[in-house]
Amino acid sequence: MSYKDKLISVEEALNLVKSNDMIVTGLGSAEAQLFMNKLHTIAHKVENVTVTNCLPMSNGEFLKAEYRKSFNVDGWFYSPVLRKAHLNGNVSFIPNHLHLAGIKRLNHVKPNIYVGSASMPDKHGYISLSLSNTYERRMIEEADIVILEINPNYPRTFGDVEIHYKDADYLVEADYEVPVLPDAVPSDKDMIIGKFIEENIKNGDCIQLGIGGIPNAVAASLKDKKDLGIHTEMMTSGMVELVKLGVITGKRKTLHKGKIVCTFALGNNELYEFLDDNPSVLVMDGNYVNDPYVIAENDNMVSINTTIEIDLTGQCCSESIGPTQFSGTGGQADTAIGAQKAKNGRSFIALYSTAMVKNKATGVKEEISKIVPMLKQGAVVSLSRNDVDFVVTEYGVAALRGTNIKERVERLIAIAHPKFREELRREAHEIGLIYDK
Repeated sequence: MSYKDKLISVEEALNLVKSNDMIVTGLGSAEAQLFMNKLHTIAHKVENVTVTNCLPMSNGEFLKAEYRKSFNVDGWFYSPVLRKAHLNGNVSFIPNHLHLAGIKRLNHVKPNIYVGSASMPDKHGYISLSLSNTYERRMIEEADIVILEINPNYPRTFGDVEIHYKDADYLVEADYEVPVLPDAVPSDKDMIIGKFIEENIKNGDCIQLGIGGIPNAVAASLKDKKDLGIHTEMMTSGMVELVKLGVITGKRKTLHKGKIVCTFALGNNELYEFLDDNPSVLVMDGNYVNDPYVIAENDNMVSINTTIEIDLTGQCCSESIGPTQFSGTGGQADTAIGAQKAKNGRSFIALYSTAMVKNKATGVKEEISKIVPMLKQGAVVSLSRNDVDFVVTEYGVAALRGTNIKERVERLIAIAHPKFREELRREAHEIGLIYDK
């Protein structure tokens, strides 16, 4: 079939959906915006359609409670829209490590429809999946029907994201702007934490950064480094600035020398402009990029992630508030374990020492410690204590590699907020983590 023969409207694409279908869409900005924002218009015609997504950026009407008999949502990673929709009772989280998310899902169910965004075809007829290949290409190869929203605003990227337009069943021409993730402006605490981490990063290291103010502060603190490399699940806006400053060159990388390797990109328009037609960036299969053994092939690998809460033995809850799902495991365990397997590798978990939380009894916000004797009841352990290396707050760095429980308790209390240290020590005694001689 010719290119023109494959073109359909979004309404025609929606008419392909049947009751009980399994639909998969792309991660973050790779989500099919036209399709998802109009999915609710067929609610009266279908039942029990399941949409599987990851960090969705659209605020589709189909997520509303009134459509819950028509649509279910299974999410690999919650964004604010999924956290809100979760209360409707038709949204459920898929526990996963990012590098296995697509593979394990396919072991369970096969998609009837894959629908995602992509760049326009080049002169040879090849389309780039553009901003994510975390699981997208694998789903395309397994789906009964493949629908791509091709968009001139999406960057043409390289790696293993290229497919020929003939490999799609249908094409929908779109012209919406690429969804952006606003830059989180680092706070004073972020900058202090960023500086602590920067002091442990050496020239020539290969780094991975996550999402948020702390990773942005780390990026901002690295401007005087030389010849850093990037092997990361997420390509961020802060990395682009470091490339332009000559900090990131990849010259000392031991895997994909001179190349930036990622599995998806999410950030500002400057990031998307940088990615367009740029062969120095490889957007590759998430099963490859985030495989701990692949990560470990990068000598001097440094993983930098954040957590919500950590107990005094080192268990990290990075994705839930008690039993309530907040985000997802993502690649935290992948990258933390992979970095420590690497020659001279290091892994950092960063968090503020405290948070302001509303007291359920009084309704008043109060300051609590994020370093705790025990995680909240029902909290999800995203990174086991066996896999924690360095922990950083605005009060310092705790090196936990190879330490016993008593040493961990002492080191984590030392980087807790001073007002909570005595209480933490007392509670550690009460629950038997440490004893007086």
